[in-house]
Amino acid sequence: MNFKGDKLKPLIALDAMGGDVGPAVVVAGAELARERYPNLRFRIFGQEEAIRAALATAPRMAAEAEIVHVDGVVLGTDKPSQAIRRAKSTSMGLAIDAVKKGDAAAAVSAGNTGAMMAMAKLALRTMEGIDRPALVALMPTLKSDSVVLDLGANTDCDSENLVQFAVMGAAFARTVLGLERPKVAFLNIGEEDMKGTEAIRDAAQLLRTAAVDLPLEFLGNVEGSGIAQGNTDVIVTDGFSGNIALKTAEGTAKLVTGLLGSAYRASWMTKLGYFFSRSALRALRDQLDPNNHNGAVFLGLNGVVVKSHGGANIKGFANAIGVAHDLVTQDIHARIHADMANFTAHRARPAPLGSPPDPAANAA
Repeated sequence: MNFKGDKLKPLIALDAMGGDVGPAVVVAGAELARERYPNLRFRIFGQEEAIRAALATAPRMAAEAEIVHVDGVVLGTDKPSQAIRRAKSTSMGLAIDAVKKGDAAAAVSAGNTGAMMAMAKLALRTMEGIDRPALVALMPTLKSDSVVLDLGANTDCDSENLVQFAVMGAAFARTVLGLERPKVAFLNIGEEDMKGTEAIRDAAQLLRTAAVDLPLEFLGNVEGSGIAQGNTDVIVTDGFSGNIALKTAEGTAKLVTGLLGSAYRASWMTKLGYFFSRSALRALRDQLDPNNHNGAVFLGLNGVVVKSHGGANIKGFANAIGVAHDLVTQDIHARIHADMANFTAHRARPAPLGSPPDPAANAA
């Protein structure tokens, strides 16, 4: 990461025109984030008139926000190829470009995910030792939040990709969740070692032997039904399965809240029951609210780029900025570099007699 400024007072580039609401939520979210992190500064990209109108209701932000006027906007219907061609004339593209130039420590946008991923990959490239970036985010569980990756950036992954995702995911969990040795597992159709695709089995073999030299604990496999249990801090999978798991979890959350709402409206008795259980239901709603877990990251690039939910509210966008703050101030890239170096050094050492062969050596 080549940020030229002070990492203790990071400047965050914001795409004001992304998402369903635009500058109003972006500016108010930034103001809330700065209440939590007074060291933050902002450069806001977008249509100046709309940004200034939003700043008029957030006077504390005005002194810490620099506006860069740009007319172009990446629409939700734009294809990634279209967005790339217009990158230097859109608010999203210029926010990412600020990270590339080292003018900003991170970029945050609630805009088109596919376009954002394509522009970020082209502008920032992948880190040394990382073949592909992964989309990582937090998911609520019965115990605490878990880190899940990849959530859609790579539909097909080999064992090397999965191991790299595991190393990056563990570094993310240490940074954002404050865990010293995150528990890591691969999402699989069973917990047994022989289950799953060849890529998962080979990745498990690689990680199991290398985990002694890494700041993580490798648990093996976890089934889909185990994601919500919270016994695993980092769940690793390919983007195809990960995206399905994410959307299934989001749909299940809506189903549960919808069924509860219908049940409590069914009769005067159930309405009375709602009256006595309101506090518990509010706690459940808060736990399932995606705004409380907002901020997906394109992990593995030479720069921090955070994707907010398009429909995020003020608190949700502030949380996305908070993720960017943590990754920058705690130098996530240095952690990934160090962990990948340890993994590479482990593989370079002669294997003990009787140990299984390296899957990569067999492939070669």
